[in-house]
Amino acid sequence: MTDDDGTGPGDRNGADPRPGGGDDEEPTILLTNDDGIGSPGFRATFEALTSVGEVTAVAPARDQSAVGRAITIGGSVTVEEHALGYALAGTPADCVVAGLEALVPDADLVVSGCNKGANLGAYVLGRSGTVSAAVEAAFFDVPAIAVSLYVEAGDEEFHELETEPEDYAGAARAAAYLAEHAPDAGVFDRADYLNVNAPVPDGNPLKMEITEPSLVYDMEAVHRDREVHLRDRIWERMATGDVPDPDGTDRRAVVDGNVSVSPLTAPHTTERHDALDALAETF
Repeated sequence: MTDDDGTGPGDRNGADPRPGGGDDEEPTILLTNDDGIGSPGFRATFEALTSVGEVTAVAPARDQSAVGRAITIGGSVTVEEHALGYALAGTPADCVVAGLEALVPDADLVVSGCNKGANLGAYVLGRSGTVSAAVEAAFFDVPAIAVSLYVEAGDEEFHELETEPEDYAGAARAAAYLAEHAPDAGVFDRADYLNVNAPVPDGNPLKMEITEPSLVYDMEAVHRDREVHLRDRIWERMATGDVPDPDGTDRRAVVDGNVSVSPLTAPHTTERHDALDALAETF
């Protein structure tokens, strides 16, 4: 994301936005999430990233799941110092803006996660607070990694399942590996952020697969009396292994037991259409 002069809106005086700033110093990493600063996935990711650089938490004080890029407009959010950094009474997007503008302005990289529950499929990306934090960072021209844990829920809702710190070991290791190696490899020359999803470790070696977000959409709405019941049926299909996604997609990768890494860009794309041009001319 660059302007015509080669700088982005968040370049902060044109500094190199990549971890390390082009030298051998340890990168400064801003870590956020949407499950809240006290979640086990957050702690596991924090500890894994300490082997890569200096990590400062700027994360929601409580659960902010599925808030997307909701942000506080024209107001203030309460911030309290925390053992890992800062806890904000705000959304993941609030945390990124507050972090990059005020609390950790020298951050070289933003990592968001690890979220309990996968963030898979193109239609999920805009809903996820975890992914939205990475998108927010992209508008500052700071590379970002969103990382989530695929929890096989079976007949239960995944958010009702208890997870242990060790469940996040594979996801946290993948996040740390990418945080250490992706910038120098030039990954962020072509991608604004990486959306990473990993399964719970099962004792077998994890493989990493580069993927695209699945385009399969399986939301259902049922109207009964005075209620409309909304359900994402894809979770049920994943629990049985009946996944309609082809090879190379994020959802197929995690169901097959691999770490999915989708390189993505933040801006909305546009395309001129003759039909729309004609409508504009006859307005």
